[in-house]
Amino acid sequence: MATIESTVTAPEERRDRQTKDTRPIIDARKIAVTFKVENGTVEAVKDVSFQLYRGETIAIVGESGSGKSVTARTVMGLLSKRATIASHSRIEYDGRDVLKFSARQRRALRGDRISMIFQEPMSSLNPVYTIGSQIIEAIRAHRRMSRRAAAERALELLRHVQIPDPEARLNQYPHQLSGGQRQRVMIAMALANDPDVLIADEPTTALDVTVQAQILNLIRKLQQELGMAVILITHDLTVVRQFSDYVYVMQLGEVKEHNTTEALFANPQHAYTRRLLASEPSGRAKPLPDNSPVMLDGRNVRVSFMLKKGGFFRPELKELVAVDSLSLNLRRHETLGLVGESGSGKTTFGQALIRLINTDGGEIRFDGEPIHNKDRKGMRPLRSKIQIVFQDPFSSLNPRMSIGQIIEEGLIVNGIGANRKDRLARVEDALLSAGMPANILSRFPHEFSGGQRQRIAIARAIALEPEFILLDEPTSALDLSVQAQIIELLRKLQDERGLSYLFISHDLKVVRALCHRVVVMQHGKIVEEGPVNEILSNPKTAYTERLVRAAFEVAA
Repeated sequence: MATIESTVTAPEERRDRQTKDTRPIIDARKIAVTFKVENGTVEAVKDVSFQLYRGETIAIVGESGSGKSVTARTVMGLLSKRATIASHSRIEYDGRDVLKFSARQRRALRGDRISMIFQEPMSSLNPVYTIGSQIIEAIRAHRRMSRRAAAERALELLRHVQIPDPEARLNQYPHQLSGGQRQRVMIAMALANDPDVLIADEPTTALDVTVQAQILNLIRKLQQELGMAVILITHDLTVVRQFSDYVYVMQLGEVKEHNTTEALFANPQHAYTRRLLASEPSGRAKPLPDNSPVMLDGRNVRVSFMLKKGGFFRPELKELVAVDSLSLNLRRHETLGLVGESGSGKTTFGQALIRLINTDGGEIRFDGEPIHNKDRKGMRPLRSKIQIVFQDPFSSLNPRMSIGQIIEEGLIVNGIGANRKDRLARVEDALLSAGMPANILSRFPHEFSGGQRQRIAIARAIALEPEFILLDEPTSALDLSVQAQIIELLRKLQDERGLSYLFISHDLKVVRALCHRVVVMQHGKIVEEGPVNEILSNPKTAYTERLVRAAFEVAA
């Protein structure tokens, strides 16, 4: 008997169509999208069809660049001017083809009846407006409501998505929140007008494992209360298995397979689907040499911020201690994991150790040299040795510069490379090492998927041939199969160049595969530290145990 793979893998109609007695709220047929590029056109999406029914969740999965997000943006009407949608494509919302809507009709639909949570919250939130004003704007754009009533609704939404101290957060700006907290603000904005359809593009990418389950359960609860339908775009197959009813698997712009979640996981028909399901971070870090010297040493490092509460005329200032007199050391060739929930102070501690933010106290030494008292100019000679890969690649890549310019800029600033030809050779080598083709130098960041942008950010870091890299959630935007490639890449670079990594993450599966030791943080303090296998196999504190259980068991 022939398998589905050898015949028709992805028919237009869903396999469970006969069990449905209503029409889909969204019925997309033959979505095809091309983009104009320098040397012609790229087929990003090729005749993708899917159906979504009220009150259910469908998942669209696949590797970075497979066309998942382009498909979602086509539904939302958010493609760039370089995109062309094929004339035969149809996307029916409640029986009407939205591709034939006027620009005004699409705007009225967006954020009201169909809402979207984007993958990168920092690039979606306006940096010059407070969190409160942005949520209020999202509400009042579609609802006749006083500003005061909208502010009360905004506060209620922040409580819903479990942001700590929501009253204070309303008056804060996006840069004052952690990555996970910014993502929760985006979720609050998307749910502000009780939409019929919620498109969640990697909604839990920036969230730690414990909050991930809470947020997904929140979306599911609202879905049940409102009869809301959800399109979940993700690379996390654990989430797909737990929260979706139907799954579409995409590769290179095409739907390779689709089926009910239960059937697809039990009996995947396509080789690509089987490879995706088999992907999981594996392996362990190689043992360190006994005589490895200490490269980075931080002692009693303290960082605090002042939070502003209350009104304009009677403000109340409150000190938030983000890093509470912490110490750690990192040896050459070592990978040290720094884990904890969003807002625990991981990123602040990491950035303080490499002098990207100022400290209130403590000592920091790099290669035995004190750096805690160095200013920006004093740190400049060390910057080529110390690199960072940020959590959100889109906000860390200059949108006005080409990929070639972005990577070459660091070489020029640090005087690396004999001439332009030598620099370009280094740029191409770094891109190839990070798993990207070398022929993308003239393209821009917005032309790449989230995972591809993260690999470009890694290429930028390794182009300078550093000794130490701070990796802030470097695999959070990557699908499982690419995660494995990046882990192998980081191991290879560490072996070849003797690199040291401080690896900040909420993904304990990746931490187990890559790190030698792990430090667990909560509320600005270190609650536990030790060899990675010991901490993850036998946690000593209830907090660490909860993190481990959420990461390695399916948290409902």
